[in-house]
Amino acid sequence: MCGINAIVAYGAEAPPIDRAELLATRDAMAARGPDAVGEWIDHDQRVGMGHRRLAIIDLSATGVQPMHEDEAGLTMVFNGEIYNYQPLRNELLAEGEKFRGTSDTEVMLKLYKREGPDFVRRLRGMFTFVLWDARRRGVLLARDPFGIKPLYLADDGRTLRAASQVKALLAGGKIDASPDAAGHAGFFLWGSVPEPHTLYRAIRALPAGSMLWIDRAGRRDLTRLFDIGQEIAAAEQAGASARIPLGMAIEDTVRHHLVADVPVGVFLSAGLDSSTIASHAAALSNQPLHTVTLGFREYAGTADDEVGLAETIAGGLRAAHQTRWVSAADFRDRLPALFEAMDQPSVDGINTYFVAQATAATGLKVALSGVGGDELFGTYLSYRQLPRAVAALAPLARLPLLPRLIRIVSAPVLGMLSSPKYAGLLEYGGDYGGVYLLRRGLFMPWELPELIGPDMARAGWNELNSMARLEDTHRPISQGWLKVMALETTWYMRNQLLRDADWAGMAHGLEIRTPLVDIELFRALLPRLVDVSRPSKRDMAKTAVPAVPANVLDRPKTGFNVPVRDWLLAGKDAQPERGLRGWARFVHARFDGRAMSR
Repeated sequence: MCGINAIVAYGAEAPPIDRAELLATRDAMAARGPDAVGEWIDHDQRVGMGHRRLAIIDLSATGVQPMHEDEAGLTMVFNGEIYNYQPLRNELLAEGEKFRGTSDTEVMLKLYKREGPDFVRRLRGMFTFVLWDARRRGVLLARDPFGIKPLYLADDGRTLRAASQVKALLAGGKIDASPDAAGHAGFFLWGSVPEPHTLYRAIRALPAGSMLWIDRAGRRDLTRLFDIGQEIAAAEQAGASARIPLGMAIEDTVRHHLVADVPVGVFLSAGLDSSTIASHAAALSNQPLHTVTLGFREYAGTADDEVGLAETIAGGLRAAHQTRWVSAADFRDRLPALFEAMDQPSVDGINTYFVAQATAATGLKVALSGVGGDELFGTYLSYRQLPRAVAALAPLARLPLLPRLIRIVSAPVLGMLSSPKYAGLLEYGGDYGGVYLLRRGLFMPWELPELIGPDMARAGWNELNSMARLEDTHRPISQGWLKVMALETTWYMRNQLLRDADWAGMAHGLEIRTPLVDIELFRALLPRLVDVSRPSKRDMAKTAVPAVPANVLDRPKTGFNVPVRDWLLAGKDAQPERGLRGWARFVHARFDGRAMSR
């Protein structure tokens, strides 16, 4: 896991690479890579790369980056891990390739040399990379299928800049920091900035599951390698079938996510996801498993306190376990550092930030997380609620003008008495995209003018094109349950959970791996998931050996709560509006102030 950046002056009139900019961008990501630094600028100063290294695989000097394949004229910076690099390396060795070291980065360079850009389709892992091909005079950028790792781009028509973080690109000092209306509006709608937008007009995310080729003539080729909706639709058409047993699939993904040259720990709560992962990891490990649980002082002894159950699970696994407690004072003390680490505004990620801090303090550099289990096995309420809502509201939503008129009249009253979402039930509740916005939305579209001003709200809503994009996410899919799966995975998991895991872990030099967000696991389970008798998360947990304790297996889903509201009300920055909406205003104000100070 690392921080990467690159500058490619592809336009004939583009100025040469500015080394000071390259290094400023790289070193703004120091927390992502505390183990080593690297830089490279080609001889004609048209391409430059920077790297901050967190050494996980091949800890020696042969794993440093930027990495070169001199014979083929290739140079690469890479962020992430390739979990199947060892069999790929063995394959290349059998074909006569020679290796200097044992890193996954070198395997990727050799694969590209032999197979060209399509080598990306063979990678199992989380990754982004920038690869310069001197012979073809072009640059290849790619991002893993689910978008676990971020890569942000700024392209002014002459020079392409890329980095693992938005703030790193800004730190280089050469990018227009004008606000992006869609990014600001999107944050208030969703609680995170929806891709490809950021808060800045000049910066965009490389789409998940895609690769981009740009040559020195400025020609671009963006190729989508993976689309969740299309994958689900294809599985629906093929029909349900069994490929491999569920337990074998879970064990396989955990085994791959344990690949490392350093110890790997587990974030352990009282939930089925982390319990199952920990159990499989303990069975596959030759050494005692390291587990870490985060407890909140305000919840101690209440129904929201998961510490006792987590410690019971750890004891059953004979894990080397640590519980770390967080209080309102810790939150207030760490708030400036938390915002500095956040990169883009988010209403979530606080628990991940603190558990990552606690885990890194134990000396671990890698931890497994249960992110993705709810999306994969459909345990959110949305999987049941959304299909019922669409069925009930679709006939009424088709009435011309009436739903919008009802919303306009009722919104002010309902906003004071209950949730403003109720005013939009008829207008937005007749299709999956609209009802998903009502379910996941933090603020509603008609509230945006009060939050960011009418002009920015109008421009942001139009540019977001949210309803059309939501429709595109689920359109090819037939079953309601699977439509919700595509929406939750594409929008909430990618834009919120995975992005939070990246910035919160990297703030402490900790690599967070997500065994339940894995391309091979997804494809192995999809033939089962398209069937009405699909496996449940409880079925997943029952595959664990040692077994998940019965009081955990039978425990109702509660979610993972963080006492942010209490912390905010108790702090010197107490918020007048409670809950996530008040926290969202607070977060946005901090980021808006940061932008205005540039």
